[in-house]
Amino acid sequence: MPRYEFRCRTCASTFEVDRPMSAASDPAPCPTGHDDTVKLLNTVGLGGKARTAQPTGTPRAMASPPGGGGGGCCGGACGCG
Repeated sequence: MPRYEFRCRTCASTFEVDRPMSAASDPAPCPTGHDDTVKLLNTVGLGGKARTAQPTGTPRAMASPPGGGGGGCCGGACGCG
């Protein structure tokens, strides 16, 4: 079940709530009783580099984009990938 992180605007505490994806946008009260909360943006860190699909039998070196590419946040242009 997904876990969502919220922050209370009243007391500034951060807390997590486990709930189904169908309830992802539902409000969540602060554990200390405040109702003014906001859902935080969660990011998932995945290791590795992005690759394009290649036909069976194609050498890996030929399937890689020129210059190393690798994806990342900007397709590898900034060196993040």
